[in-house]
Amino acid sequence: MIKRVVFVAGVSAGYLFGTPAGRRQLDKIKVWAADVWRDPRVQEYVQEYESQAAAFAKKQGAAVWEKAVDTAKGAMSSSTTKYPDTSPTVVEPLVDADDANPGQR
Repeated sequence: MIKRVVFVAGVSAGYLFGTPAGRRQLDKIKVWAADVWRDPRVQEYVQEYESQAAAFAKKQGAAVWEKAVDTAKGAMSSSTTKYPDTSPTVVEPLVDADDANPGQR
């Protein structure tokens, strides 16, 4: 079933983008979508849901922040126990400047 839906969607997209008649239909769809978006009834819903989303974000923002801080602190404290700090290892270069230019001293 999903293969049929994908096939029909592909054929539709090919028609809309690949033929002159399809591009005319696409332009009609764009005009219709813009008209629907500008409709005052739609904008009322948009404003309502925007205010609900903003209120939810304000309400949940502090909880999410606290959870993120706790998770970060937990990760930092557990990483020191899993990987104990060892003394820094000095890495010597494989080739120093004298080896790179043997004829110039």
